[in-house]
Amino acid sequence: MTIWSHIIGALDVFKALADPSRRLILDALFERDGQTLMELSGRVEGMTRFGVMKHLRILEEAHLVVVRRTGRAKHHYLNAVPIQQIYDRWVGKYRSRVSAALTQLARDLEQ
Repeated sequence: MTIWSHIIGALDVFKALADPSRRLILDALFERDGQTLMELSGRVEGMTRFGVMKHLRILEEAHLVVVRRTGRAKHHYLNAVPIQQIYDRWVGKYRSRVSAALTQLARDLEQ
């Protein structure tokens, strides 16, 4: 995978996470994975089933949601791997330096 495909993938994830309704859908899947469109529609107040379907499509394109068919029903599952990859690549590497600096600062202040 090239650096450009990583960047484009990260942009898709950030775009998907930018919308509060999509974050609500992800939260609902975190609480109970494998929900249908009808179940998710009941979890997002003020949004039509069609609106939830549009948001799910964006989440699927960002690989944050995986769909599995069981008979006629489609079940939606959370895929946290893209978020973890962004964390590992961007947040994690900076967090360790910041954490070490804050820990040292706390020690210095205690002395």
